[in-house]
Amino acid sequence: MPAPTFTAPMECLAVKRLPEGPAWTYEIKLDGYRAQAIRGSSGVQLFSRNGKPLTEQAHGPCSALKLLLPTGTSVDGELCALDTAGRPSFQLMQNRKSRYSRLVFYAFDLLHLSGKSMLAKPLYERRQLLAKLFEGASGDAQLAISVQVPLQQMLDTVRAHSLEGVIAKRLNELYEPGKRSGFWMKQRMNMAQEFVVGGYTPSDNGVDALLLGFYRDDKLFFCSSVRNGFVPASRRSIFQQLRPYLTEVMPFANLPEKNPGRWGQGLTAEKMRNCVWLRPEMVAQCEFLEWTDNDHLRHASFKGLRPDKDARAITKEEAQ
Repeated sequence: MPAPTFTAPMECLAVKRLPEGPAWTYEIKLDGYRAQAIRGSSGVQLFSRNGKPLTEQAHGPCSALKLLLPTGTSVDGELCALDTAGRPSFQLMQNRKSRYSRLVFYAFDLLHLSGKSMLAKPLYERRQLLAKLFEGASGDAQLAISVQVPLQQMLDTVRAHSLEGVIAKRLNELYEPGKRSGFWMKQRMNMAQEFVVGGYTPSDNGVDALLLGFYRDDKLFFCSSVRNGFVPASRRSIFQQLRPYLTEVMPFANLPEKNPGRWGQGLTAEKMRNCVWLRPEMVAQCEFLEWTDNDHLRHASFKGLRPDKDARAITKEEAQ
């Protein structure tokens, strides 16, 4: 039986407040890499959200999935590194060799089962079938929890455990590859999203600050110079990872800026003399306090690079 082909993942719509009622189920927003596991005749292949291979980075989860999934089956999920308290940690995903981390694949949807597509089945049926496959699984591959409880109870639980957020999914809906229809929604507990890395300012440790932006109308707009969230070792490591993308071409459509702005985040022509430009192909995840009126970030902090994200898909996330 041939292995299923990769399916473009269904996307979540960012909202300020999740819907409530019996039509919805809630999941914890896991802080890892979106991943798709495909079971072929020889074993399991793991892919990122944009189809890049993750198998070599996740031998434990792939071995566990091989025992759980029938040939011709594919599942959607999240690959997470757990800290000593058992919480998903994106920082540990950046350093998977850490002796304190453990990689676990959390399955939350069933795309194919024994060669048959499940995409046209409603979510509640897909989840029932998925639960049977993962019954009793507690090792490197597990079933992601999905519950129908009062929304406020779910939000309070996530806040109490310092988790990233909550996802709501409509139980009767089919799986829509590559779409962000609103049948899946996410509410973050903090302000955070991914940004395109378009350059950096250098330091003795390699990188002093990353120059970040987002796409709007196919143009890359600068939004922040981020220097918080680094340690000397990470500055050197990121410097090495960025070197292949060096370019003489400044990628931002809105630079230079006329003045440094109220919080000094504006990138003026004078400041640009110290900048090193990069081809806009790398993605970074950041947390921040808020957006300013001129689409800049306040008090942004770097969390890690996201090789699983497509830079061209990065836009300004605005909760609806």
